[in-house]
Amino acid sequence: MERYERLRWAGLVFISIAVSLIIVDSTIVNVAIPAIVDDLGITSTEVQWVQESYTLVFAALLLVFGSLADRFGRRRVMVIGVIVFAASSVLAASAPDGGMLILARLAQGVGGAMILPTTLSIINATFRGRERGIAFAVWGSTIGGMAAVGPLLGGWLTTAFSWRWAFGINIPLGIIIVVGVLLTVAESRSDRTSKIDVVGAILSVVTMGSLVFGLIEGRTYGWWLVDERLTIGGWTWPFDLSPIPIAFALAVIALIAFIAWGVHRGRQGKSTLLALRLFSIPSFRNGNIAATVVSLGEFGIILALPLWLQFVLGFDALQTGLLLLALAIGSFVASGAAGAASGRIAPVWVVRAGLVAEIVGVAGVGFVIGPDASWVPLIPFLFVYGLGVGLATAQLTGVVLADVPVADSGAASGTQSTSRQLGAALGVAVLGTVLFTSTAGILSSSLEARGLPVEQRDQIVSSVVDSAGAAISGLEAQPDMAEIADDAKAAFSDGTRFAAWTAAGFLSLGLLSTISLGSTGVDRRRSEAPEGAGPGQPA
Repeated sequence: MERYERLRWAGLVFISIAVSLIIVDSTIVNVAIPAIVDDLGITSTEVQWVQESYTLVFAALLLVFGSLADRFGRRRVMVIGVIVFAASSVLAASAPDGGMLILARLAQGVGGAMILPTTLSIINATFRGRERGIAFAVWGSTIGGMAAVGPLLGGWLTTAFSWRWAFGINIPLGIIIVVGVLLTVAESRSDRTSKIDVVGAILSVVTMGSLVFGLIEGRTYGWWLVDERLTIGGWTWPFDLSPIPIAFALAVIALIAFIAWGVHRGRQGKSTLLALRLFSIPSFRNGNIAATVVSLGEFGIILALPLWLQFVLGFDALQTGLLLLALAIGSFVASGAAGAASGRIAPVWVVRAGLVAEIVGVAGVGFVIGPDASWVPLIPFLFVYGLGVGLATAQLTGVVLADVPVADSGAASGTQSTSRQLGAALGVAVLGTVLFTSTAGILSSSLEARGLPVEQRDQIVSSVVDSAGAAISGLEAQPDMAEIADDAKAAFSDGTRFAAWTAAGFLSLGLLSTISLGSTGVDRRRSEAPEGAGPGQPA
């Protein structure tokens, strides 16, 4: 244990690389999708699943693996997760068609769900006091920075080599992480030996899976009545009622059953998947509420901006990634600032400062966006946005976990990660709906003003929206469609602008929600821990 104590900062490096692996993979696809469409000939529905299947599985399994890590060993579960992630990346890189690529992305979601909560709980068990604040700052800034580095890396690999290398790069990184973690990170687990809450695990998967499915797919299948029928294999949804309200109803029923089951087991003195008693801790309860709301707005611009840059301004994948590097630089700068502020400024005030920066940055981007916009004014706003992401993400994590016992760190980390993922899923659903619905409405009005017949108008609108803007270049290539292409560019720009401002609105709600966190949020218990307390031991 003494050797691991000396190597704890080296271990943090490999933990951060592991976080980078899953965060990069969640954003790297955005700039690679056009090349994947050209190579595999996948449909628009398959495009959606390539992007969203990862998030769906990832969010559904976070709580399960957070709890399993507490029992079987956090380092062990993390290493297994990295191996699963790397192996599924092999499948993704060699996928011959869209179906295999989607299956590989589902498997990557399983690996990612094993990695993320365990990285948090390992940090929670390894570091103390001011060092813990610095470690969380590094962890959070890694998330913010890698969200921007993903498009850059994906753009370079796609442009210089092939989209397949966007997945293939995970293989050598996975090997580095496994070797590094085994050499530098101590194993830790909960002292409790009670049986795993299997029923709770199943109910949590049903709850999270059906909720995230509904949030992500609502704009595709219809929020109430069917817009497009769900097809699985040879079976097609037969009802006029959309499957989305059914999914939401299932999520509510499963959630109620999950809570009731947890209370029942708790009264019997048995272990539960989610330690409901943790919600009696004000910092944990209020911090999770804030984390969910904040995540509705964070990274929203990463959803829409690459599409606008490539399909409206004509950037290639590498140029898009280079521009988004400003966000990464801002986040890494925030890492140093958050580390310097640790122990001197209450974490909740750092969170608030970060949210203000995010609001200014993303709203500013919205004002700059237009069909003839220059990329130059985007850089300072993206930098400010990245600065805010780096400040808010790490310190909010510290606030949520500040008073949580080390023995419950896996379950607590899984809960706060799930809160973020659910918020992000809702943000993707809402921002995607704002982007594509407003684009469709504005473009339809423009084409109607030009006197186009309804059938032709609907066909053009559908092609632009269903392709996420990719059809604009095809319209532009036809001399007789040049004006219509201009209308499509203007409509897509307006949709992107509205999505950015919606993200700013969510972030403003997140800022208001931090009022419930009080004015301190200092990790008093850990700052008073004895110097000799070892990883996994209560302070």
